[in-house]
Amino acid sequence: MLAHARRRVAAHRHTSSSITRWIRLAAVAALASAVEACTPTPPVPLAGPDPADPRTRVPAVAYRSAVGPYESRRPVEPQPWQDQNDRLSPAPKP
Repeated sequence: MLAHARRRVAAHRHTSSSITRWIRLAAVAALASAVEACTPTPPVPLAGPDPADPRTRVPAVAYRSAVGPYESRRPVEPQPWQDQNDRLSPAPKP
């Protein structure tokens, strides 16, 4: 009978220490959340002037065509390779 009572007390101690651990963990988590909520947010880094300011100067808008510099790449008749080679080769050294 005494062994049975000891087991009950030991089980109760284990359960109460487990509950105490959870309460402590919850208290630490609540404290950490409260401290985090009280800290100010860091300022947002800006790369330039404030975009919400209507007096801010901005560069002028210019239109550039996407196909403006296009050159046709249709097949052409081959040219003599010797002429092309002479045009592209560096000048001879004196």
